[in-house]
Amino acid sequence: MTLPTTAARPEGAPRRVSVLGATGSIGTSTLDLLARDRAGYAIEALTAFSRVEDLIATARRLKPAIAVIGDPGLYRALRDGLAGTGIEAAAGREALIAAAERPVDWAIGGIVGAAGLEPTLAAARNAKVLALANKECLVCAGAIFKAELARCSTALVPVDSEHSAIFQVLAGERPERVERLILTASGGPFRTFSRAEMTDVTPRQAVNHPRWSMGAKISIDSATMMNKGLEVIEAYHLFDVAPERIDVVIHPQSVIHSMVEYCDGAVLAQLGEPDMRTPIAVALSWPDRMPTPVKRLDFGTMAALTFSTPDDARFPCLALARRALHTGGAAPTLLNAANEVAVEAFMRREIGFLDIPELVRRVLDGLDAPAPATIADVLAIDAEARSRALAEIAGLARSVVAVAAPDSRIQ
Repeated sequence: MTLPTTAARPEGAPRRVSVLGATGSIGTSTLDLLARDRAGYAIEALTAFSRVEDLIATARRLKPAIAVIGDPGLYRALRDGLAGTGIEAAAGREALIAAAERPVDWAIGGIVGAAGLEPTLAAARNAKVLALANKECLVCAGAIFKAELARCSTALVPVDSEHSAIFQVLAGERPERVERLILTASGGPFRTFSRAEMTDVTPRQAVNHPRWSMGAKISIDSATMMNKGLEVIEAYHLFDVAPERIDVVIHPQSVIHSMVEYCDGAVLAQLGEPDMRTPIAVALSWPDRMPTPVKRLDFGTMAALTFSTPDDARFPCLALARRALHTGGAAPTLLNAANEVAVEAFMRREIGFLDIPELVRRVLDGLDAPAPATIADVLAIDAEARSRALAEIAGLARSVVAVAAPDSRIQ
């Protein structure tokens, strides 16, 4: 297992941090914690893709050295919004990467999807600690990222609640004692739906997660259980555990965030309220702990904790992810790209909910490529998979009654 048991921490001066993806759900939770300890942290860079007003407001409040908007067409709005603050404004892909390259003590990779690959890799090369919330970095380019982290002596601490739970449970343990990793899954909003009932579910229903507050894309991935499949691949790279020793169980209450089974039969778990500020705080303060405003568990009033086995027939995305991990090479990159295209098409109501795994399957069946050796290779494979997925959408398109109501699609 390659995760650190300690992480470099500055002495005396505030810890200097960068937040990549500052206006998303992970970014806003991170900034909530940073704002509670202004003396302990100094912000170097904040980035966002298109939520320029949110970025302006956050930058004016927290005073980073630089704020970057990914959409170059929004540069003037950002510049004007930060006029007189002394905060540098920049825009575009190259500016995002340049901001991520600024040396810091701690950086969070919170940009969702394959779009976060290049900035997060830049942060991995220039931060002392990388708090990784972008699971696609390890899914699409696990070997590349791990090699760069080792080369640059960058500590990696996971932010996904499941991987953070395992990270905490494993602290100080010897790898050979681990028998099994057990990732928990809420089951999403359609956990009890039949396939027939899932035929006509809408994007609005899919993003209505029963336990977690997340962005639209991750919420839909949770509804299909692709999110858990990606987490299996991520766990494989993070913890160096064979795929067959990584299990998934449905745990609707989302109190236990994951478990580790040891060779003596003991199973250790990390518990807590479903609030991303807890795993972010673990990463932000590692190897120490920091106070958070997260609600505490009340065991006296807690309902029963239940568990069940995932149903691959109703939720095939988990099996597709395991297939991609077993195949190796470019398969995980193909899987992720096809899924991102499928989710976007579902959000636009071009395909149905059950078409998402079918589209992913068609791309996996129809493409093959050698294992990527560089990020450029990853991006080329990603582009090919997206092109194939877009071509497949016409074959999967179904008749959809146009709905004029403002909630007919996710904005």
